[in-house]
Amino acid sequence: MNRRHCAAAAITLVCALGLLTLPAQAVAAPTPDSSPSPAASAPAAPSGPSSSERDLEKIRQEIETLYRKAGAATDAYNLAEEQAKKQSGEIVKLAKAIVDGQAKIAELKDRAGAQAREQYRNGGLPPGAQLVLSDDPQLFLDGINKVRTSQQANKTVLAQLTRTQEDLETYTQDASSNWQKLESNRVRQAEAKKKINAQIAAAEKLESQLEKKERDRLRQLERDAANRAQSAWLATLPTPSTGVSGEATAAGRAAVAFASAQIGKPYVWGATGPGSYDCSGLTSQAWAAAGRPIPRTSQEQWRLLPRIDIQDMRPGDLIIYHADASHVGMYVGDGAIVHSPRPGRHVTLAGAGSMKILGVVRPDK
Repeated sequence: MNRRHCAAAAITLVCALGLLTLPAQAVAAPTPDSSPSPAASAPAAPSGPSSSERDLEKIRQEIETLYRKAGAATDAYNLAEEQAKKQSGEIVKLAKAIVDGQAKIAELKDRAGAQAREQYRNGGLPPGAQLVLSDDPQLFLDGINKVRTSQQANKTVLAQLTRTQEDLETYTQDASSNWQKLESNRVRQAEAKKKINAQIAAAEKLESQLEKKERDRLRQLERDAANRAQSAWLATLPTPSTGVSGEATAAGRAAVAFASAQIGKPYVWGATGPGSYDCSGLTSQAWAAAGRPIPRTSQEQWRLLPRIDIQDMRPGDLIIYHADASHVGMYVGDGAIVHSPRPGRHVTLAGAGSMKILGVVRPDK
């Protein structure tokens, strides 16, 4: 019995000594784990744009789309306006031609009536025919000539009368056709105007709902997008640091000088100066000032002017933008354009590659 107590006491002592010799942390009381979790201790992943930044970028793209649609509608409006002016001018010319034709018909009818009355007074014979009956040979020959002259005069009067009547009928038909075209162009103008105002109003509403700091950031996003596009464009050129800078002609220099002098003037759709311009209003007026009239709209400039390779650009050439040719700027050299961007902006310098380039045209080729 005493041996069992001694053995138990010995085991207890050994266990106690063993516990005393273990590392301190092994016997310390449990504490909350303050070490970082594996996720927290891992390196932070690169963060993308914040949700507000993504929202602003989406708004920027939406505003840009609205203004591009407004630009396309502006081009449609300007084209309809140009065609309406042309039709109005044609109608004025035709109206004058109709009045002149009516006066000419009245004159020819008077002449034909006078000849008919003369024949009636002479018993139905023209004066020359009476002389043919004369016994005098000389008078007879004279009479023959007078008959021929009289007959020719009658034929001439009748031919002129017929031709004038036909011309008058053609003028009247043309005037009617031009009136129909004029009305059609006016309808197109009205529809385009509605679209323009609607797109601009929608874009302005989007921007007006932003706070000032958001609007400032929006402008920065616009600049960033333009800079990225410009850098990507320059990288495709043989001289990426400066772009393309061919030798300008005298007319090209004059056009560039005019366009550059308009920097700071506001964009107003449909405007051709002198106080404000839309994009094609600026380029068309610049080339008109250089003595080379060109089509009014960017789409017509793209359609009708000679096209050149972008590598061969020189100052004065026009760069057409977007798939629908709804924007245009004038190349001024060193990779830059002068253009009138959109509502709410002013005529300014910008990177030639800051927008999607459709192609290049040369007014003085």
